[in-house]
Amino acid sequence: MATGYKDSALKVFSLNSNPELAKEIAENIGTDLGKCTVTSFSDGEIQINIDESIRGCDVYVVQSTCAPVNQHIMELLIMIDALKRASARTINIVMPYYGYARQDRKARAREPITAKLVANLLETAGASRVIMLDLHAPQIQGFFDIPIDHLVGVPILSDYFDSKNFDDVVIVSPDHGGVTRARKMADRLKAPIAIIDKRRPKPNVAEVMNIVGNVEGKTAIMIDDIIDTAGTITLAANALVENGAKNVYACCTHPVLSGPALERIENSKIKELVVTNTIPLGEDKTIDKITPLSVAPLISEAIIRVHERQSVSILFD
Repeated sequence: MATGYKDSALKVFSLNSNPELAKEIAENIGTDLGKCTVTSFSDGEIQINIDESIRGCDVYVVQSTCAPVNQHIMELLIMIDALKRASARTINIVMPYYGYARQDRKARAREPITAKLVANLLETAGASRVIMLDLHAPQIQGFFDIPIDHLVGVPILSDYFDSKNFDDVVIVSPDHGGVTRARKMADRLKAPIAIIDKRRPKPNVAEVMNIVGNVEGKTAIMIDDIIDTAGTITLAANALVENGAKNVYACCTHPVLSGPALERIENSKIKELVVTNTIPLGEDKTIDKITPLSVAPLISEAIIRVHERQSVSILFD
């Protein structure tokens, strides 16, 4: 990883969603965070001031659109507008977690497609490029008409579990939609896969129906992109134990962990939940079962490669 990066045309700015990650990214690159202030008028309107010249610079803005989602999206849009009016050469959005991604198609009549709406907003505001990590649906890349660098968290999570030296591992997808992700981890760990067959009566409510694959006597590692209320992952863990799994671990890239998530995880059969810091956990979301890993080295390397016009695809391996 590069340190002491001296190209003054590269500027990294942080907004309010994940300043710790932004600071770590800047440190990995070897530069300082750009100077800006984010304040509000008394009625809640966001005001942003960029406190240094960025004329002709390639600017990278780190902002996950996690809770409070709407606040962070507006911060980002206003920052893009400020950068555009300050004559930045390129405005590159580093969005480790892409909010509103779960509404990516019309599943029933009269539904919005919010993943496309957010893409439109970013482009209209003036973004030149977006760097993202583990989109909920990879086809969201097609909603953009600007370059997208879609990084993956599987190598980071896989390397952690590989260091554990577990015997007789099975990688489990908690639903059919995550089979590709589970297969990638299984290939890295040289393990078989299993699939949780479930139906979802309504959003954030999951009911486990069946397990496809052999988990008896094995250490099961479930992998997902997002864990929100933890209903799916904890029901799946119970089902795995009932079907003979020796131990159950879980991992995800984006720990949304809203509502009853922490209580469910604490009381579940999951021995350890491994997450990344695309979304800050904070003290209120820190429990003994949760192990955070950093995506800063991956993102900082991607930023350097984009800035130096090098291939980014090597980071997918």
